[in-house]
Amino acid sequence: MLFHSTFRAELSRYFWATLIILVSIVMTVLLIRTLGQASRGNIDPREVTLVLGYTVLGNMHTIVTMALYIASVATLSRMYADSEMVIWQSSGESSAGLVRPALVFAAPVLLVVAALALVAWPWTNSQTREIRDRYEKRGDLERVKPGQFQESASGNRVFFIDKDSPSDLEGTHIFIAAQEKGLQTITSAQTGRVEFKADDRYLVLNNGQRIEINPLKDEIKVIEFQEHGARLGDTALALGDIEAQSTLPWDLLKNPIPVNMGELTWRVGLALGAFNLVLLGIAIPYVNPRTGRTGALIMAMLTFFIYYNLINVSRNAVASGQWGMVGMLLTLHLPVLGLSLLGLWWRSEQTSLPHLLQKLVLFKRGAA
Repeated sequence: MLFHSTFRAELSRYFWATLIILVSIVMTVLLIRTLGQASRGNIDPREVTLVLGYTVLGNMHTIVTMALYIASVATLSRMYADSEMVIWQSSGESSAGLVRPALVFAAPVLLVVAALALVAWPWTNSQTREIRDRYEKRGDLERVKPGQFQESASGNRVFFIDKDSPSDLEGTHIFIAAQEKGLQTITSAQTGRVEFKADDRYLVLNNGQRIEINPLKDEIKVIEFQEHGARLGDTALALGDIEAQSTLPWDLLKNPIPVNMGELTWRVGLALGAFNLVLLGIAIPYVNPRTGRTGALIMAMLTFFIYYNLINVSRNAVASGQWGMVGMLLTLHLPVLGLSLLGLWWRSEQTSLPHLLQKLVLFKRGAA
């Protein structure tokens, strides 16, 4: 049918153009944030691209949903602005008739959104967390960067090595500040090296001094040394428990605690929300050719952000134990579906809101 094929073709053009623009914007923002994390020592600078890829993939469910919604709104508003919708309506078509071609186009996209929210989101979170934990929990020796102050994995030491360090196992102008068991120590040395003995590693410092400060006893000790050695601890650290955001949906169901159910509510809500937004994208847009498309686009985007914020709130409500998963999903998404269907009927009737309310009253009286 010409009406359906024309609508799907224009919807496809708007969708892919919007998706490319949104991905470019999100990648730019996430790249800046990822570079900031790398500069603060939270992730390995050599893995910035990998972390960026995982982060973008983890947020693709929102990007794809927004692109689909914007494409629907832009297509319908353009048809109204150019009076094309009036021509289709005069030939017997209506706004409700756009639901079928819209769902035919959106069906594979909705499946992709569901897969991204249910499976890709926890997988990318687990991969990103593994990269971050591996970098943060590496040994103190690996954390040291020449010319930079660097904090240890435990957070109780600060290291500094001069930029002119001859190799990875040797350093010059070394500074170490530490705090352990209430004792503050400041160690400085002209040179230092790492020595291996059996399976242990030792840090050997030469020509330096060590200052020990005991705030409880108000004592300060200054120790000068020609050579000072210390055994480097084991760098093998176990990864912590995987959080709900990194857990697959079937594993969340195996452990139905409030936090897991809140996470699952949010993921399922994203898929349901994407479906509702397809209907809203048809029901909301209406443009008077004399006033332009700005008002419809602003209204549509405002609706999108309010709805998505409510989906985020639903996760916290279930995680706190105030709501159950099924009750929250029905309470949030069923009214939006009802409003979407009501809006489609309103557009199909082509009447004003007071006239529509009058029809509803008459319908109820007739049913009684």
